[in-house]
Amino acid sequence: MVTDEPLTAAFEAALVRELRELYGRINRTRFGGRLTPPVMVLSDAASRLGLWVPTGRRLELSRAMVITRPWPEVTSVIEHEMAHQFVIEVLGVRDEAPHGPTFQRVCGERGIDARAGGVPMAAATEVNRTLERVRKLLALASSPNQHEAELAMRKAHELMLRHNIDSLGADHAYEIRHLGEAGRRSNRVELDIVSLLAEFFFVKVIRVPVYLPREARTGALFEISGTRPNVEMACHVHAFLLATAERLWRDNRADPRVRSGRDRVQYQAGVIGGFREKLLFERSGLQREGLVWVGDSDLDRFYRLRHPHIVTRRRSVSMNHAHVAGREAGRTVVLRTPATAGPSSGPLRLLRP
Repeated sequence: MVTDEPLTAAFEAALVRELRELYGRINRTRFGGRLTPPVMVLSDAASRLGLWVPTGRRLELSRAMVITRPWPEVTSVIEHEMAHQFVIEVLGVRDEAPHGPTFQRVCGERGIDARAGGVPMAAATEVNRTLERVRKLLALASSPNQHEAELAMRKAHELMLRHNIDSLGADHAYEIRHLGEAGRRSNRVELDIVSLLAEFFFVKVIRVPVYLPREARTGALFEISGTRPNVEMACHVHAFLLATAERLWRDNRADPRVRSGRDRVQYQAGVIGGFREKLLFERSGLQREGLVWVGDSDLDRFYRLRHPHIVTRRRSVSMNHAHVAGREAGRTVVLRTPATAGPSSGPLRLLRP
């Protein structure tokens, strides 16, 4: 009689191998290879996500978390426990509280989430006044009157720009969120959307590798980082533009410039390009009023700490008549009310540089 035991054992062995490889990559990129690999243990404990055990040199991880939660969360927990290991085994600090000043410094210097271990975290629920004001403006952007809708969207754009300029230099807590589906490759439309997020919505974006335990293969997700209002808005814009590009494609199939279903990506990429042109026009008007965005150096530092080895690739872009048609449609897009929560890999993680 065939049982599930050999399959389960093989599955867990493959999972532990992947976790060991992940540990090795983190050791090289975050800790300069100074950590000695411990015993990796999958635990059934429900009260914690991870635990560093110095006496047995064990790094324990919740089996349920590793199997069911998005891989970026698993990575954050491993990084957290490795920071504990670094404090004890490399720095030799044993007389401080587990999350004391040395641990906080080690995490801060490496862009590690100091709260990503121990007990499961609840989602952040604090309300940001700026985000609420932007929500109200974008609710007005749902007006059937095109002029009123356009005006409300421009006001929301201006409010976010003013807020970010005014808050430069403040002590921000940065969050990360993950977008997309790890199980498939991204297309040009998604790449154009995340590029637009980085250009206009005050977040940093990078594509990160992930492991899919149930499928025993690798994939990738887009990681965005920024302050909570900016991450929330970027998540909404990502979902909104994906849905809007698809809707406009369905509504305009009769356009003679759209020859077949093979033009779908070209048309939708044109929609994103047209919307970008609209945002560029608005931003240039705000610059004439003295509102100039120079970037957030603290966020840049946080991003570089999290991703010390960044590879940038160029890509060639082709355009056809369907792309031009989509661009025309994109210039009419009005960003509307955000959902109460954007797409996310799970609970928000509040991180400080």
